[in-house]
Amino acid sequence: MKAIIVSVFTLFVVSQLSAQAYNSCAARSVVTEPVAVERYNEQSGKKEVVYEQVKVANTDAHGNASGNQYDLAVDGAFEGQTIVVLQFYTGENFDFEKPKAALKEKGFSVYRFSNAAPSPKELEEALSKACQLWVISSTSQMLNDEHAEIIKKFFYSGKGVYLWGDNDPYHADADFLAQKLIGASMSGGYYAGQNVTFKADSTTAGMQADHLITTGLEYVFEGITISQIHDPNKQLKPLIWSTDGNVVTAIYEDQGQRLIIDGGFTRLYCNWETAGTGRYVKNAAAWLVNYERFGELVLGDELKE
Repeated sequence: MKAIIVSVFTLFVVSQLSAQAYNSCAARSVVTEPVAVERYNEQSGKKEVVYEQVKVANTDAHGNASGNQYDLAVDGAFEGQTIVVLQFYTGENFDFEKPKAALKEKGFSVYRFSNAAPSPKELEEALSKACQLWVISSTSQMLNDEHAEIIKKFFYSGKGVYLWGDNDPYHADADFLAQKLIGASMSGGYYAGQNVTFKADSTTAGMQADHLITTGLEYVFEGITISQIHDPNKQLKPLIWSTDGNVVTAIYEDQGQRLIIDGGFTRLYCNWETAGTGRYVKNAAAWLVNYERFGELVLGDELKE
């Protein structure tokens, strides 16, 4: 009986903490709201007003619920928390400004290293003030084993990691770190460019509905040119299946650790206004905070780019 009481109490505490950072629609891809409807009650012979859950009418051009209140996190919820970004691909005017602006809505600051890797000492110092690390790969590996050991320590402590790659050969560091952390990799050169909705047994493409990351998302853009994820150890959960039928985005969640691996970094700057990208980026960052584990942990002075 004692164990049951502890479990219930723990669930209650987690839900209370999450409620402080998350919107009420968290983990609902199709967002509904109560609407008053008049119904005839045969027993009483009178009309009664009842409330039914109806899909929100205010949607954007792509069919997703419109408004930041339908994101996973409350605006400003993560004020003072920093995302370190190692951006090794900067071609095609990819300056990370659009993701940075979206993340700022939730309170995140971004500290970005571009084109070249920082020294291991610089990386360790930056990560000491960060809640998560994003790595955007290029064609050549920029990180070494010393960097990897620092990132492993960061990851094992429960801090989030997002590994971004793209079509061959733009996934060098994503592969290097994915192998070190979870034994995964990516490969491929598929041209995508489509919006996908929910994955069903009868469909090859889609996304996982009602996950925290897909809060408020009925449609999401898969990217332009993409790779597929390889998971020989069966540790990952698919999040987005691309229109070629392969997994383009997957998540790792085990032992208090969270990671996303993604074969479509083009969605961070190509067709940004296409279905769901801004919300997806904000939701992914909010999930990687690992708020259910760390609660209202203050991470210290934020870094400034």
